[in-house]
Amino acid sequence: MPKNERDLPSTIERSDEHAQDIYSETLESAEKTYGDGERAHRTAYASLKHSYEKVGDHWEAKDHKGPSDEGAEQGGPGRHDTKGGVDANASKEHLMELAKQLDVSGRSSMTKDELVDAVQKANARETRKARD
Repeated sequence: MPKNERDLPSTIERSDEHAQDIYSETLESAEKTYGDGERAHRTAYASLKHSYEKVGDHWEAKDHKGPSDEGAEQGGPGRHDTKGGVDANASKEHLMELAKQLDVSGRSSMTKDELVDAVQKANARETRKARD
């Protein structure tokens, strides 16, 4: 089904056309394999996260393609702990810049893992605000 005939998640609707295409095309393929359900959507998000990272209420292209966190590196069937679209494999400097962009307080004294968690929470907050 073409993306304009499919309801995209709101964060992907607010993202560029390439991100929408990746998600839609992967979802369509995954639904043929796994049926219309959670596994197909997880597969589409995993594909998107290889090239994009969540920034606030939308997805932006990453500088380098690749898995975004340990859960994405594991791959395969079953659930894997992920960081909600945050590129946990990015440099601390990159995460610091995202935290600044998202106005995360206390970011200057955070460890890399703390930055990942803080950016993930800020992204969720921005997504909730955009949906209201």
